Amino acid sequence: MRQIEITANDAGRRLDRFMRKYLPKASLGSIYKIIRKDVKVDGKRRDEKFMLEEGQTLTLYLSEEMITELRGGTDKAIESRRGKKARKNFTIIYEDENILAVNKPFGLLTHGDSTEKKNHLANQVKDYLIETGEYNPRNEKVFAPAPANRIDRNTTGIVLFGKTAAALKGLNAMIREDGVHKYYMTICYGVIEKEITLTAKIVKDNRTNTVRIVNDDSGKDIITIVRPIEVLKGGKFKATLVEVELVTGRTHQIRAHLASVGHPLLGDYKYQTPDCAKHNLALKNRFELSTQLLHSARVEFGVPAEGLEYLEGKIIKADLPENFEKILAALR
Repeated sequence: MRQIEITANDAGRRLDRFMRKYLPKASLGSIYKIIRKDVKVDGKRRDEKFMLEEGQTLTLYLSEEMITELRGGTDKAIESRRGKKARKNFTIIYEDENILAVNKPFGLLTHGDSTEKKNHLANQVKDYLIETGEYNPRNEKVFAPAPANRIDRNTTGIVLFGKTAAALKGLNAMIREDGVHKYYMTICYGVIEKEITLTAKIVKDNRTNTVRIVNDDSGKDIITIVRPIEVLKGGKFKATLVEVELVTGRTHQIRAHLASVGHPLLGDYKYQTPDCAKHNLALKNRFELSTQLLHSARVEFGVPAEGLEYLEGKIIKADLPENFEKILAALR
């Protein structure tokens, strides 16, 4: 048997969702069976939709061996991470008691994957918050600080983290409900002289990890606003420095949408058009640019979530990376 005190970071979760996080190795069917037979909250049976509140006590009537097995070694993993820090190579742009905004560098994953399970941005931020004393994994049952938005490995710039469960939930709600406006800087091929609003539908191909822009009902709606900042005519080709506002936020949206209208991003081999392939090769030889030049440069907070009202109207900015500035200067 194990008694679990429900903290502020656990509160506001449905019982079944809490149990799924607390016992990640249990099947969904097993979770519901455990809730029916082996769980009480403040001494009472509760159904799976019961909302947990801070200060309640959840009693789990399973053996410690079974709990350890269904937690998949989570407790041991927490202990084994003591003293083992992910290498920190992000910079902090803004921080308060609820949220953290960091500038993610080129080549770093936001979350781990099969190729990198330890040294990714989410782990780096966790270790930073452990070091500052703002997060103690041994005191948490299911919560860990996590990013509210995600950018690709080779995209740089702003990633927002919730430092508490309430803040993370609020950030996620704001992003979902268009309460966080995201702006990117990039250089695309060709000349764009005035603001354009692009609308289309997008389809993802998981096999090739690419997306396609389509004009039928098979895809998801996307809206991309492109604002020219500077037309660059100093090189062997013409290009435009642009600010891109993501009204919707789909995988590879900026890259595929701009390529579909004849303005692929510099260095983007995945979505390049035939006429810019030779220029991408030249950029690779000169600047070692082998992927898209794309930077999450600014976020603006609109209608806030409860508890984050102070963020309304706040703007967070991230400076362009050095290589971006270097290429930009050379193209002028």
